[in-house]
Amino acid sequence: MSETLAPREVFQELIEGITAGRYSELAELYAEDAAVETVFEPVGPRRTEGRAALKERFAAVSAHSPVELTATNVVIRETDDPEVIVAEWNYQVHHRVTGRNFEVANIQVLRVRDGLIVSSRDFHDHLALIVAGGDLPQLVAALDGK
Repeated sequence: MSETLAPREVFQELIEGITAGRYSELAELYAEDAAVETVFEPVGPRRTEGRAALKERFAAVSAHSPVELTATNVVIRETDDPEVIVAEWNYQVHHRVTGRNFEVANIQVLRVRDGLIVSSRDFHDHLALIVAGGDLPQLVAALDGK
């Protein structure tokens, strides 16, 4: 029988998987009915529900993401609720298309139960990624079309 991971350990598995580009494994860190909110997502869905939907989302990121992410300055804060942690970190980003290298800030509030993420509120700097890729005009056009 395997040991159930604590919230801090689950986050470490998540961030290490992202940094290593192992997106196909990430959905297994989430509960079947997990809900993920990407609060600062400028377009597209800001909420993804269920492990199956997360698996699809991670597959799309794996197939189409032009960035390499390396987590640095990771700080994990435990809360009064033993299921909830707040993680703060930076990504050192290399954009493979533009060649740009830069840093973006991130915060996640995770609820982990029985070793699986049941909810996550993600605060990533999506705009910095869009600007670095030269995609700001497309974002503006998409927002104007709403």
